[in-house]
Amino acid sequence: MAAPAAAGAAGDADRSAARAMLQAIAGQQGFYGQLAAEDLGLPIVLLPPPRTLAAPEREAAAANAGFGRALRLLELGLRSEGVREWNFTRRGLGDRELLAAAALACEHEAWDLCINTSERTRSEVDLAQRFPTPHRSQVLQTTRRVGIDPAYVYGLMRQESRFITTVRSGAGASGLMQVMPGTARIVARRIGLDFKPAMLADPDTNLLLGTSYLKMVLDDFAGSQPLATAGYNAGPNRPRRWRDAPVVEPAAWIEAIPIGETRDYVKKVLSNAVYYGALLGAQPPSLKARLGSPIGPPDSNAPPSDRELP
Repeated sequence: MAAPAAAGAAGDADRSAARAMLQAIAGQQGFYGQLAAEDLGLPIVLLPPPRTLAAPEREAAAANAGFGRALRLLELGLRSEGVREWNFTRRGLGDRELLAAAALACEHEAWDLCINTSERTRSEVDLAQRFPTPHRSQVLQTTRRVGIDPAYVYGLMRQESRFITTVRSGAGASGLMQVMPGTARIVARRIGLDFKPAMLADPDTNLLLGTSYLKMVLDDFAGSQPLATAGYNAGPNRPRRWRDAPVVEPAAWIEAIPIGETRDYVKKVLSNAVYYGALLGAQPPSLKARLGSPIGPPDSNAPPSDRELP
């Protein structure tokens, strides 16, 4: 009888070690911190807001010549130069100075600078700066129209464009939702929109086309956010192939995505969406709810895939 007892003791030791590792990361921000907390049966707790910025702190940021030059460069359409100037100026700043600089960027709707600057703080964390909600009324209106979760859309949009309406990728994706012209043309036809390529530069139209496409991909994957998020980034055909394997938990499936950019993208989008869900009033915030069911081949009775989706 000694062998079963030894095996049980070894199992208890493994479980204790696993729990200790989960506890070590459960307080961290991001995908695995959120997942560890829920695995331990703990709620995902949002960090408390920092102390309110005092007027002198805000005034010092506004008077900083480097930040002023950076914002002026952005106004002139010289985004790369403005970002470089901003990043150079923020070197060596403490948390309170970074929070004040991020607040200044948010006031000027330089959302990428706001997010990226606020993310550098350590002792004080401002989630409202790190997860801002620009275009809020239009996002809520459009997501209601399309029938998709606004927190999910915000989580994806934050990763795609940092809310910069004029950003354009090397591949030709444009705007808030980084929509490709070919994708936009197909989606516009399906929703009855008379599409012209120039329309992608309009934030409201870009948002409508991007959210409509995301909803189509989400529906094609029976509501699975991990699969749909991977499909939005890498095209739906890739996650269709990647799911053709033994059934695994969603987090394990994500970690096995063979394209590093997409693997990181899926984790960040879903983690973002958890925070946005909390900030928009959805309770309780849950990453596991967004991960959904185990992932594997589609059920034999499932409807055929929408192969026209690009």
